[in-house]
Amino acid sequence: MPKGKYVNHKGRNRHFTTPEEMNKDSEEETSSEEENENSDEESSEEEDHKKKGVSGLIQIENPNRAKPKSTKAAANATASDSAPSSSAKPELSRREREELEKQRAQAHYQKLHSQGATEQARTDLARLAIIKQRREEAAAKRAAEKTSKDAKVAQK
Repeated sequence: MPKGKYVNHKGRNRHFTTPEEMNKDSEEETSSEEENENSDEESSEEEDHKKKGVSGLIQIENPNRAKPKSTKAAANATASDSAPSSSAKPELSRREREELEKQRAQAHYQKLHSQGATEQARTDLARLAIIKQRREEAAAKRAAEKTSKDAKVAQK
């Protein structure tokens, strides 16, 4: 009995076939293949009638079973093709409609903002006017200081 938690299975219970057993097996396979060729014609007719799995047992379709989506999509496509199209655009989902409305609202807001019609635009413009005024005052102050320095240097 090996010690430890895990057991190594390599080398245990190996079974080797002898060459005689292999020859015997190959002879049985060739004889069974010959029998299968003769009975293939008969079995092909039986296989057509037999259904594989449970589908052969159940003969009625379960109404609660979910149908594959591809058949629903195909059915919807044929139904929409036969109905007259009232609009050129396909109907959008709720999320897609909301996304489009959001984009339109954003574009409208940007247009108003660039014209200065929104509250935020007015506050931004007022802030810019104050900043411009401060910069002009600072520039004038620097110019006055520069001229005063030049006058002092000229006096010396």
